[in-house]
Amino acid sequence: MTPTEPISKFGITPGRVLAGKYRVDRFIGSGWEGEVYLVTERLTGAPRAAKLFFPERNAKDKAAVYYARKLERLRDCPIVIQYHHAESVRLQGRPVTVLISEFVEGRLLPDYVANAPSARLPVFEALHLLYAISSGLALMHERKEYHGDLHAGNVLVRRRGIHFEIKLVDLYDRGKVAGWNIREDVVDLVRIFYDAIGGKTAYADQPPIVKSICCGLKRSLIHQRFPTAWHLCRHLDTVEW
Repeated sequence: MTPTEPISKFGITPGRVLAGKYRVDRFIGSGWEGEVYLVTERLTGAPRAAKLFFPERNAKDKAAVYYARKLERLRDCPIVIQYHHAESVRLQGRPVTVLISEFVEGRLLPDYVANAPSARLPVFEALHLLYAISSGLALMHERKEYHGDLHAGNVLVRRRGIHFEIKLVDLYDRGKVAGWNIREDVVDLVRIFYDAIGGKTAYADQPPIVKSICCGLKRSLIHQRFPTAWHLCRHLDTVEW
């Protein structure tokens, strides 16, 4: 690969050391902006998550800086991972920016749902999941912040009895005004709920509480009923079961 050829995969092998400080343990996942690895801090032995940005999708470090600053602004929101610092490494002949964050145990939501009976969640369980995500997202929306790319693959789930511990990953800048992004977060969240309980094939037989939330996936109705995640939380707190 020549230095001018775009990088679309890092493919870092376990055992490699990044920035002289972090030993790569395993690949976690990838997205449009780059790849994420589980690493161990050599000095302390602490596990960390390292997000490496593809250079062509991080021109002048715009994507990395946006992501890091947003995580820092939302540091006291429990649903957001804790950002630590940035490093610069050289891979495939190119400088690559790496963001080091806390490593959170859990499973991505598609994997969690896939292991449920019939590969879908029971309504009661899905409502608990929806409430956990929406209550965390509501704290972001109260600050005029948003996720920007909310889908099941960006939801990290850890089950505690009937409760869910949720972390959202891969916050994104859609380039729209905050109000529009906040409303779209809620639309995306409703779609996550809709898919988790079986999607189109199961929707006709769902109880009224489900349909009061999904609104037939009509964006305008969801915008009107739930302008922010807080409004969705309020609905879940007061709706009759």
